[in-house]
Amino acid sequence: MLNRSTTWAAAFLAATFGAGVVVGVGGRALWVRYASAAAPERAHGVERLMGELNGELRLTALQRDSVHAILQRHYTRMSEAWETVRPRFDTLRAAMDSEVSRQLTPEQQATYRDLIARHRHQRERVKSDSGGRKQ
Repeated sequence: MLNRSTTWAAAFLAATFGAGVVVGVGGRALWVRYASAAAPERAHGVERLMGELNGELRLTALQRDSVHAILQRHYTRMSEAWETVRPRFDTLRAAMDSEVSRQLTPEQQATYRDLIARHRHQRERVKSDSGGRKQ
């Protein structure tokens, strides 16, 4: 049975982890907003993918128009679908991180948070550099 100080320590640890998640998510959102504002000329979403497809496939003008219309139509629907799924995904990821973190020492927890942050940042950068596709 847990004594009172152990319970408080566990609660403090969970609160610290939760605060770390909130700060991390908020910090990333600010970073993305800042990065987008710092490079407004860089294409995003459909336009970026169109640039890559046009460069790789050397599309004709008719193909560009058709592919652009298809991508635009599906991109909007896919974005809407992701926005409905994303909160659930974020909740599952936070639960996983919390469970893993509870198995670690405080030093390991700090290293784990850094490792996960680096991994997720790298994954987002690869996605951004490849127009949303995994490599």
